[in-house]
Amino acid sequence: MRQDTKMPTAEASEFEAAGALPASGGGVGVGVAVAVRGLAHSYGELRTIERLDLEVPANGVLGLVGPSGCGKSTLLELIAGLQEPSRGEVALGEGVDPDARLARCAFMPQRDLLLPWLSAIDNAALALRNRGERRGAARRRAGQLFERFGLAGFEGASPAELSGGMRQRVAFLRTLVAGKPVLALDEPFASLDAIARAEMQEWLARALGAAPRTVVLVTHDVEEALYLCDRVVVLSARPARAVAELGAPAPRAGGRDEVITDLEFVALRERALHALREGSR
Repeated sequence: MRQDTKMPTAEASEFEAAGALPASGGGVGVGVAVAVRGLAHSYGELRTIERLDLEVPANGVLGLVGPSGCGKSTLLELIAGLQEPSRGEVALGEGVDPDARLARCAFMPQRDLLLPWLSAIDNAALALRNRGERRGAARRRAGQLFERFGLAGFEGASPAELSGGMRQRVAFLRTLVAGKPVLALDEPFASLDAIARAEMQEWLARALGAAPRTVVLVTHDVEEALYLCDRVVVLSARPARAVAELGAPAPRAGGRDEVITDLEFVALRERALHALREGSR
C-alpha cells in the first residue's frame, strides 16, 4: 500500500483491537494470496467469464473495473467461494484447499443486506457473533469503530432509520470486523454521496496502510480503483477477459486530492478509461 497512507500507530492499534483489521503481515500466507487460474464461467449457454488468470500477493490490493454486466460481481463471488467456476481454479493461499475459500474471505455485496430486525450495532457485530462471541463483547468491539465510520449515536437505530450511505457503512464495518484475511468488496462505496465516498476512500487507504489485508475490489469508478489499489485489471465486455493491467502510481506525499490531481495519476486514469472503451467494443 502507498507509504503516504500510513496512519499513526495509535490509530492502527484502534482498528486491530476492534478486530477490523489484522496486525501487519496478517495476509494469507507468504507469496500469492489469491490465485485465479484458467477461470471460465457460464450460466447455461450464457458465457460470463472467458479464460482468466489473476494473482494477488499477500496484503496486495487488486482492483477490477469493466463495463456494466461484464461479470465483475460474478468473478468476485467465485473468488469468495459463493459460486464454483465452470472451469479453472480459484485458491486463497498457497497450499490451501480451494473449497476453503468461504472460510477465508469476507464478502461485501453491492446491497447492504442488513437484517431489519437487528439494530445497527447488532448488524455490525453479526460476524463476531457468528464466531461465537457473546453479544456484549461483540457489541463493544464493533462499537469501537462507530465514531470512525460516522455512525456514533446510531448504535440502537434500526436499518429503516438509517440513510442509504449509513446502511452501507454499517455493512462495510460488519465486513471488516469479520477478521478474515481476504476482503472481497463489491462497490463498497457506491451508495455514498461524493463527499462521503472520498472520505471513506481515504479512510480505507489509511487503514490498509497501517494494517494490511489482501483485498479484491470491484468498482465502476476508475479513479477509486487507481487510488485504493496496487494494481487495476480492466475487464472486457461479457464474457469478461483481461484487456489491460495497470500499476498504481509511485508512492507520494499528500492526501487524496493531491494524489488524484497529480499528472502521473491523471495520465494513468486516461489509459484505464481508454482500455475500458476498447474492451467495451
